[in-house]
Amino acid sequence: MRVNWFLMLACVLASLYAWQQDPNWADQNLVFSLNNLYAGRVWTLVTALFVHASWEHLLGNLPFLFVFGNTLEKMIGRNSHLLVFFLGGFTSFLLPPIIGIYGPDTGMLGASAAIFTLAAIVMLMSPLKFSWLFLAPQGLVAIIYFVLNVALVYAPSVIPGYDPSVAYIAHVIGFTVGVPFGIAWSLHWKKNLVISLGLFSIYIVILALLNALVGIQTPFGVF
Repeated sequence: MRVNWFLMLACVLASLYAWQQDPNWADQNLVFSLNNLYAGRVWTLVTALFVHASWEHLLGNLPFLFVFGNTLEKMIGRNSHLLVFFLGGFTSFLLPPIIGIYGPDTGMLGASAAIFTLAAIVMLMSPLKFSWLFLAPQGLVAIIYFVLNVALVYAPSVIPGYDPSVAYIAHVIGFTVGVPFGIAWSLHWKKNLVISLGLFSIYIVILALLNALVGIQTPFGVF
C-alpha cells in the first residue's frame, strides 16, 4: 500500500482529533508557530502538516495530495516521497516567520505547502501525466496553481477569491523547494518545463478567447 494513502488518512484523523479539542489547546499543541517552537513544542512542525482548519480546508487539499502524491510516489518511491513531503512542509512553515513575513505568534497548519512541493516535482518529471480527477495534465495543474499563488502574494486585489487567512507565500516556498528535486530526478526537466509552460500558454489563450466570446473574467481559472 502506498505511503501517500497514509498521509491522506493522517490528514483526516489529525483534523478530526483537533476539531474535538479546545481551540486554545490545539493552537499551542497542534498548530505550528515560531512561539510554539521556542517553547519546545517541536512536534507541532509535524502535527501542523496534518491538522486542517475546517472541512473546506481538508477537502480542498486531499484531491491534490491524492493526485500529485500518488503520481510522485510511483516515480520516486516511498522514502523519497516522504522526504520531499516533510522537507517542503517544514521549510514552508519555518521560513516565513524566520525572515519576518509572519510574526512569531502566527499559527500555520495544513498540508498544502507540502503538496506544492510534490506538484513542482511532478511538473518537472511527468508534466503530461493526465489526471482524470482534474481532467488536465498534471504539469498544467501544477503551474496554474503556482502562478495563481504568486499573483495572490504580489497582487491580491487583482485575483478574485483572495483570503488573507491563507498562507499563499508558504505555497510558493513549498513549490520552490520541490524544483531542485525535480531537476535532480529528471533527465529531461528542461523539456518538461517547456512543456508545462507551453500548456500554460495554451490555457491562457483559451481563457482569453472565452473572455472575448462569453465574458469570462477569471484571470487563471480554477479546476
